[in-house]
Amino acid sequence: MCGIVAYIGQQEAYPILIEGLKRLEYRGYDSAGVALLNENNELNVYKAKGKVSDLEAFASSKDVSGHIGIAHTRWATHGEPNQVNAHPHVSQSGNIALIHNGIIENYLSIRKELEKRGFTFKSSTDTEVLTNLIEDVQQSEHVDLFEAVRIALNHVVGAYAIVVLEKGHPDQLIAARKGSPMVIGIGDGEYFIASDATPIVGRTQKVVYLEDEQVVKIKLGEELHIKTIQDVEAMPYVQELKMNLDSIEKAGFDHFMMKEIYEQPTIVRDTMRGRLNPEANTVRLGGIQQYEKQLLYADNIVFVACGTSWHACLVGSYLIENLAKIPVKVEYASEFRYRNPVITPHDVVIAVSQSGETADTLAAIQLAKEKGAVVLGICNVIGSSISRATDAGIYTHAGPEIGVASTKAFTSQVTVMVMLALRLAELKGSMKDEERAAFIQELDRIPEKMQWTLDHSGHVKDIAEKYKDVRNMLYLGRLQNYPVALEGALKLKEISYIHAEGYPAAEMKHGPIALIDKDMPVVFIATNHSTYEKVISNIQEVKARNGKIIAIISQKDVLARKMADYVIEIPETECLYSPLLALAYHIAVMRGCNVDQPRNLAKSVTVE
Repeated sequence: MCGIVAYIGQQEAYPILIEGLKRLEYRGYDSAGVALLNENNELNVYKAKGKVSDLEAFASSKDVSGHIGIAHTRWATHGEPNQVNAHPHVSQSGNIALIHNGIIENYLSIRKELEKRGFTFKSSTDTEVLTNLIEDVQQSEHVDLFEAVRIALNHVVGAYAIVVLEKGHPDQLIAARKGSPMVIGIGDGEYFIASDATPIVGRTQKVVYLEDEQVVKIKLGEELHIKTIQDVEAMPYVQELKMNLDSIEKAGFDHFMMKEIYEQPTIVRDTMRGRLNPEANTVRLGGIQQYEKQLLYADNIVFVACGTSWHACLVGSYLIENLAKIPVKVEYASEFRYRNPVITPHDVVIAVSQSGETADTLAAIQLAKEKGAVVLGICNVIGSSISRATDAGIYTHAGPEIGVASTKAFTSQVTVMVMLALRLAELKGSMKDEERAAFIQELDRIPEKMQWTLDHSGHVKDIAEKYKDVRNMLYLGRLQNYPVALEGALKLKEISYIHAEGYPAAEMKHGPIALIDKDMPVVFIATNHSTYEKVISNIQEVKARNGKIIAIISQKDVLARKMADYVIEIPETECLYSPLLALAYHIAVMRGCNVDQPRNLAKSVTVE
């Protein structure tokens, strides 16, 4: 949620900040703003409700000069989305400007104390409270801004990533983080600061990821100066940014979502590369190798995740229990720590997140560690908070996912789940060698089958045209196709705003069947060989009630093809996800929805 960009150097800051904000639009936001310090030591702050383009229009006739600036896209938490509540926020004296991702939980008590000390507030935000708290500390303790920020952050409860700009100091920015990501790009006599790496790509390859409770002074002509909020010096760890500009461009597609749908065959291959060896029929997951024994003998493997990642974990639970015969639990990270879960040192907890910054999942990791469990991670972003907080993990190698509605990230997570199940099965000896070899060979063929499916999915657009105006849809599947049905329904909800629900196909009779009539399209995933006849029975039940049937079937299928109103063919394998994505995409486009930036949603949910 929210986006941070800041710049200090010899270039004009404003164009860099605006470009960075545009690259962060995928994160979801409802207002935007920028603060610039010009050569006359004038602090110019411009804010607008709406898109970055609205901010550009508002600032088009204003003074946007200066070589130092901070910028922000806000997703409203405290106070409605409007110009007053938009960031940056300025302190009462007008000397300090601040941008903030996260939530200050004790802001009300701090605000009351500051009001007693003579401070007044223009906005409803927790961020303005933090801005004035820093100014109050600076004035009362007679310290510089770096120390004021450090001291002030000892008095706040919550999550934050902040960048602070001060009048009279055109060569300095102060930044800090806790529970919300922050990356600093180191250029030639210039620095770039952002909430993720996308605004920095193409400008420098040298980056530093701030750790939790670290404060950094970024001053031209000097090395980065980092302290913890407890006043302990820390050395910056400079890394190479492993991202290229092409990965965050649309590459000729109308939307990032469609680009990322078509990237699936490549990212599945990338996720398997160096791990799956079809010649030797082996799987090796180097990132978790030292914890294989704990996984093998765990009382439980416990997945914690949110949203799409939770659906991927459900697929993983089916695969690991079926192939490796190890008990698996799947928990919503947002519920995990509040229900006092039974976790012991004999369990292994696996946290799954695309961004690696999901606040609820990070909180679940902390709880699991407190209970003594080994904690592993599966995420897509190198250097992310979850990758640093876990004992070890597996990167998915999906590349940057710009569309808010997850596509290729889910596919890559499922790929990791399959490989993990196969590796554990190999170690445990729970599969016959020939059975495991056949599974590995089939997994190796999945990218080409995905490509075939994409190449032969043109008619999905016709199905979308037929059903673009419906108000409800059901998605039904069995076994590991049930979580795929959940994810297909989620995609339709997210980007087209049509109400959709996913169910295990047999559960339709326990309530949802009451909804079936001539106006209710039902998507059946009818590819699972072991339950095919059961799914056929479910299709007949819908057909008997005049429901409209869209069936995802294998190429050689005859029976379901005759019964369905529309069919989407896939190669002879378990369900491929692409047709569900394509259906949701085309419906959303036809309805005039913003496919890449659905309303009210954010890509990286960094608040609870």
